[in-house]
Amino acid sequence: MGVAWDLKMSRPRKPALRIACPCCGTRLTVDVELGKVLQHTPAPRHGHAPDLDHATQLLEKEKARREALFRQSTEEIKTKSQLLERKFEEALKQTKDEPLTPPTRDIDLD
Repeated sequence: MGVAWDLKMSRPRKPALRIACPCCGTRLTVDVELGKVLQHTPAPRHGHAPDLDHATQLLEKEKARREALFRQSTEEIKTKSQLLERKFEEALKQTKDEPLTPPTRDIDLD
């Protein structure tokens, strides 16, 4: 590759950097002077076609798990409402046995 010339100032331009990502294999071309990406080339895909049967099984398992969590949640709500009703009934029984007295006010304490 030869040296490119900057036509505005008649001085040689610095060549662009070509960088390959070690993780994903993507290739970037970066302008040295500007510090900007000139070109982005995604990594070639080496994978095979997805297994749709396996994906379907995973979706079915996830659906069953969601349904089980939903059923468990509704049961907890039902038992919670029953618990609150029983607590209310017990509190109501206790208050029925107590005599009614007006609450003491701060002015009555003087």
